[in-house]
Amino acid sequence: MGQGAVGVLQVKWELVGHGWATCRLGDDSQAVSVTASYCTDALADLVAGVGELYGRQRSARFFFDAEPQEFRWVLRATDDAIDVTLYEFPDVAVSLDCPDSDGTVIWQSAHPRPAFAHAVWEAADTVLREHGEAGYHAKWAMHPYPFGLVQDLRRLHMRDDVCDLPHDLPCP
Repeated sequence: MGQGAVGVLQVKWELVGHGWATCRLGDDSQAVSVTASYCTDALADLVAGVGELYGRQRSARFFFDAEPQEFRWVLRATDDAIDVTLYEFPDVAVSLDCPDSDGTVIWQSAHPRPAFAHAVWEAADTVLREHGEAGYHAKWAMHPYPFGLVQDLRRLHMRDDVCDLPHDLPCP
């Protein structure tokens, strides 16, 4: 596990069976893969968490239920970056009330908000392009594709960030 602002961030979201997804994060110095079950609306939580950092809120936290593990995300906005820390807890049934310090840090990095927001938006957009809304819902089962949240993140990102990467919306 590395730390600090590093090269290009990549985020990939993959549906890996009925009700399961894998989120992969990688940059020049580190990579991590976390699992999420449909017990939480994980993709929506990730997209919404990033979107929250466009307002006055300076932090966001959410978790993925990996049955039994918990993967807790803590996002903190600084003046020039988003600090991202992922914690792993062995059992979500007992860890929800635990402080972050009780978990094991499995990823820690800082990236400019435009880069982090774009990587998350692009991962969500890619899932929609691959599966469509109906296909996503068929595989994820408990929750529909978070189309509104993804559109909101795209809008905020394009309005407030300087980003020269493409931002086309797919046809649903």
